[in-house]
Amino acid sequence: MKLLIYSHFFPPSVGGVETVVELLATGLGNLRTSDDLPAYKVTVVTNASASGSSEPCRPFSIVRNPTKRQLRDLIASCDIVHVAGVAIPPLREALRQKKPVVAEHHGFQAICPNGQLLKEPEDAPCPGYFMQGNHSKCLKCRKSGSRFVPVRLWLLTFLRRRLCERVDANIVPTRWLGEQLGLPRVKIVAHGIPPRAPIVRISGNEKTLRIVFIGRLVTTKGVGLLLQAARQLKMKDHNLRLWIIGTGPERELLEIRVKEWDLGDQVKFFGFIPEEEINKLLAEATVIVVPSMGGEVFGMVVAENMSRGLPVLASDLGAFAEVLGGTDQTFRTGDADDLARQLLRLLRDSTLAGQWAKAGHERATKTLTAQRMIEGHDQVYRDVLTSRVRSMESCNR
Repeated sequence: MKLLIYSHFFPPSVGGVETVVELLATGLGNLRTSDDLPAYKVTVVTNASASGSSEPCRPFSIVRNPTKRQLRDLIASCDIVHVAGVAIPPLREALRQKKPVVAEHHGFQAICPNGQLLKEPEDAPCPGYFMQGNHSKCLKCRKSGSRFVPVRLWLLTFLRRRLCERVDANIVPTRWLGEQLGLPRVKIVAHGIPPRAPIVRISGNEKTLRIVFIGRLVTTKGVGLLLQAARQLKMKDHNLRLWIIGTGPERELLEIRVKEWDLGDQVKFFGFIPEEEINKLLAEATVIVVPSMGGEVFGMVVAENMSRGLPVLASDLGAFAEVLGGTDQTFRTGDADDLARQLLRLLRDSTLAGQWAKAGHERATKTLTAQRMIEGHDQVYRDVLTSRVRSMESCNR
């Protein structure tokens, strides 16, 4: 089967979409038939430029920055098109050519003009103004720049939605996202996690709460909220250490806040560090906190640390709760008081973190594997092609 996967984002850039698409393309490229023949000939098409060095050896081919004609010809030569991220040009061209096509949703582009389901400039969770028909709110939603940008994004949302209504299948990583989208022919295939060795947690001073944040330092990831909770705990004389791993445009402002709140002895910024160093910090952590304010359709950081066998506490976004398997390990999104209360639970009950870690690891190894993701996509493709054949047979009768 000739499969074209279109993804605007792809390595060498780094992110959740890049990780999932590369893992999927690799898995499908290595998949064999019962006759030990390649099940797929995979071509990844992307706008991401190469790093300058030669491409690593992969079981699929890559076409970077194609022209319109190249994209048209590539789509014409394949059996099925998979658009990761509901990009308009490949969706429109695949539908024009009447190719079997699936759209995989890595964001909220089909129901939210900014794709994040966030209100700007407040960076607060959006209740879904576009789907409610409250379009005046969408047209006012912007951080800065031209007032015409929200109008353009709003119009493109209608177009994306119309295209997604016509595809053969809409793939989502969580049932919650499928419910938010309200699109036809939704298929749920959870993202897979690259294999990771469990981290052996090191027992330390149980009277000190050791918190780790991993991610980009941007407002939507909720680091400022985590600092507010840390400040509350310090003011009540609770011992804590907060280790912040990652880089981003908000780092300077966050460091200023740490100084203003006299949290210098409690908070340390590590920036970007090698995975071996990250693992050393994680081994000493009481809990990994994922305080995102919105914009999450799955939660790779949540799933990855569950796979590592580490306890995770996350905001109660629908995707996070679904990946965790419940709400016992969540706090109210955007609520620093509730986050502080949930962290205190871990400080007062030394067994709780271990219980979370064990349950999370078991769930991740059973339901969030790369193999399940690959098999799930393979089944969607085959179902789509089978449906197409039956439809053609019906028309010929």
